[in-house]
Amino acid sequence: GGIAGYKIALTSAEMRRFVGVDTPMAGMMLESTVRRSPARVRAADYVRLIVEFEIAVQMADDLPAADKPFSRERVAAAVDGIMPALELADDRDADYKVLPQYPLELIADNCWNEGAVLGAPVTDWRGIDLCAARGVATINGNKVGEGHGADAMGHPLDAVAWLADHLASIGRGLLRGHVVITGSIVTTKTVTTGDRVLFEVDGLGKVELQVD
Repeated sequence: GGIAGYKIALTSAEMRRFVGVDTPMAGMMLESTVRRSPARVRAADYVRLIVEFEIAVQMADDLPAADKPFSRERVAAAVDGIMPALELADDRDADYKVLPQYPLELIADNCWNEGAVLGAPVTDWRGIDLCAARGVATINGNKVGEGHGADAMGHPLDAVAWLADHLASIGRGLLRGHVVITGSIVTTKTVTTGDRVLFEVDGLGKVELQVD
């Protein structure tokens, strides 16, 4: 399918330490891989399924390349809804110890993106402190991590501004209807058959995934 949006990888210091790469990256999300919560996927459809825990932004207007550079305020004016999201990714049994030596392979593999599960968009988000918003991740009812919106480049909309500038640098724009997942505020977790994943963010609700 066509491009439904973009993922931003390694927007938090914790994720950069976890992977061993010191700069954010971007990848595309395709229409056929974006799901709405609650969602189900099969572990057998992946080499090694991993999930990340993110705040997603849905665009109401274009951010064309000609308008760069983009500020948080410019991005906010073009945003429709904001929601919690789970990124679906496949690291294909990557050896994380050597990954820092080959960051271009991560980029070439679309930053491992295999889509996302999106929660219900919150359109009256402007009254929510996205920096302070706390997200809690659980797997099978057990807490596996937490983070805050500020962990994604200081603010989720700053991450979107980074992406819009990045796209503009290669002559592309962020378009109306696109969804951007702004980077995991909890370190990546590996999941397998039988796992139930839940991610809840203050003011934004929850997103759920069942792995069959």
